Amino acid sequence: MAISIGRYTMENQQTNQKSLDLDAARVSHDKGYLTTNQGVGVSNTDDSLKAGKRGPTLMEDFIFREKVTHFDHERIPERVVHARGSGAHGYFQVYENLSHLTKAHFLSDPNLITPVFVRFSTVAGFRGSADTVRDVRGFAVKFYTQEGNYDIVGNNMPVFFIQDAIKFPDLIHSLKPEPNNEMPQAASAHDTFWDFVVNTPETMHNVMWLMSPRAVPKSFRMMEGFGINTFRLVNAKGEFKFVKFHWKPVLGVHSLIWDEAQKVAGKDPDFNRRDLWETIAQGQTVEFELGIQVLKPEDEFRFDFDILDPTKLWPEELIPVQKIGKMTLNQNPDNFFAETEQVAFCPANVVPGIDFSNDPLLQGRLFSYLDTQLSRLGGPNFHQLPINRPLPKVNNNQRDGMHRMTIDEGQTSYYPNSLNKGEPHAARAGESHFEHYQEKVDGHVIRERSESFRDHYTQPAMFWNSMSDWERQHIIDAFRFELGKCKHKHTHQKLVDMLGNVDPELAQKVAEGLGATPPANGANPTTASSPALSMANTAKSPKTRKVAVLLESGFDKAQFDALTATLIAAGACFDVVSCKLGPVTAGDNGRVEGNQTYATTASVFYDAVYIPGGSHTEALKGSADVKGFLLDTFNHYKTIGLSGEASALLGLLPSGQKPEPGIVCESAGNMEIYANNFLAALTTGRHFERNVH
Repeated sequence: MAISIGRYTMENQQTNQKSLDLDAARVSHDKGYLTTNQGVGVSNTDDSLKAGKRGPTLMEDFIFREKVTHFDHERIPERVVHARGSGAHGYFQVYENLSHLTKAHFLSDPNLITPVFVRFSTVAGFRGSADTVRDVRGFAVKFYTQEGNYDIVGNNMPVFFIQDAIKFPDLIHSLKPEPNNEMPQAASAHDTFWDFVVNTPETMHNVMWLMSPRAVPKSFRMMEGFGINTFRLVNAKGEFKFVKFHWKPVLGVHSLIWDEAQKVAGKDPDFNRRDLWETIAQGQTVEFELGIQVLKPEDEFRFDFDILDPTKLWPEELIPVQKIGKMTLNQNPDNFFAETEQVAFCPANVVPGIDFSNDPLLQGRLFSYLDTQLSRLGGPNFHQLPINRPLPKVNNNQRDGMHRMTIDEGQTSYYPNSLNKGEPHAARAGESHFEHYQEKVDGHVIRERSESFRDHYTQPAMFWNSMSDWERQHIIDAFRFELGKCKHKHTHQKLVDMLGNVDPELAQKVAEGLGATPPANGANPTTASSPALSMANTAKSPKTRKVAVLLESGFDKAQFDALTATLIAAGACFDVVSCKLGPVTAGDNGRVEGNQTYATTASVFYDAVYIPGGSHTEALKGSADVKGFLLDTFNHYKTIGLSGEASALLGLLPSGQKPEPGIVCESAGNMEIYANNFLAALTTGRHFERNVH
């Protein structure tokens, strides 16, 4: 539901002066110690200043603030990260009253409908980059609650690359196109990123996720979302519990494979954006369940990982995810810029009953997001843009600034006052207001990291242990591709040595592909696994699955009708692909409208291909377009359906007449049975047991 809520020429003298100026501006950064912009020496740029090693970040940390402030304002007006996004409106409803956990009003009434706006995004690329690059995906949700706006600002991976926000500029600088040549775009497969990784062991866990299929989601509708950081839920009694937030897609978690993702990027850079838009435009909804992991404060130190460490997840087998509500997306934006581009998320946007932890990544994010909006949206009044406007009345003494949109009446703009009878007043008992949890903080002012954050390999090993065979192969191939793009061989070896601390088999296979030496003393540090981490265990559904039906004149319309009726009844959809647009005549002179051609579409846009029988088989058999369509479908492990005379097209596949998993090729004598078998194969998704080599 929408909320109203270049080159130029110069004279020689000028040109020479310009050259002199440029020479004077050149600075070499290859030697010497780090300093602030004021020339003050810096001995530690890895840890922010805290009150105790596990305590909150201190506002007096001018080194952190200078570093992150400069980073936040490096690019205008595009977002520094998450520049390419796609948004949708919807609503959220909680399943049951959660007032025993939190006093947040929108989580207390199952009958309450809370409007939301969601923005999905890639991280590394510019606004014009492709959707299907290997990257983390942003998953940000703005709840327009009756107590103010609340944002869950997360990703589709539950962990992050770094433990302390002071290192975020370094991470993104390494990931972005290299500054000397502005290449590559929207890719981590280059030297600077991997140089950062091999010199920063804490990145290992997120890197494992980045090399997994999670980094190339099939659809924004089919990826998980995670709040990443640890927060607190606080109830009306002042009692708190630690919490992590999860978004679980109703359709399950599904991905592209790498060859497929690369081809999609070339054929339709807007693949994920288009999928979200068209799904909603067709009247279908996009659904996610909100889950929480809740931990009692007395259990804070119970585990072999630190619950405040953002490079660690809480295994669901140890701390179960409780599904507490559902988010339904059902309306596209009316204007991309006004809504999707101008929406401003911030993890500091919380409501009473939701509070922060001392997670050092979160502590830095609380400052950085707000600071970034000041630059990107032109000043302090971005909250007055319709997409960012809260439902309750904004009532304070903040005035003026760039792009002020309200006309604030009255003589006073301060508090306390008597000229306006003390109004607006500080919230009193019984009036909704935010109170921070009163945590006792006792520690030395220190720039160090807690010893409990120093295990960088146990959870990456657990992630590897949890993967299915096809997910493991995807990870191995991804490491080989990414490092294969790096020119510096020492980076290959250092990465392989790091992987030896995760799993010897993984290190061995990556080393083989890179020509590196496997580590002699590698060892997997744990036997633990978490089945919840594997996409092999996700939900599967035929709903919104898309089938390409290849037709030419002379197809069997009865077979076509039976198969497509089964698809529609199951919530799937199809395109008719032919050599030209317009009506295609069946053998019985019936007609079907062809809405795609081999020039306008490709197999990578579909979950399956189906060809009915009929005399058109001979024409299809001699078509290079059809052969290429079938080969890509086969090599990407997707379902292929051939009924009646179309069974002869099996000869176009590498397996020939040999039956392979996911190829539904049966007599069309009983089309009801055939259609159900095809639907079952389509629902399965990919058939990784197929031999595509």
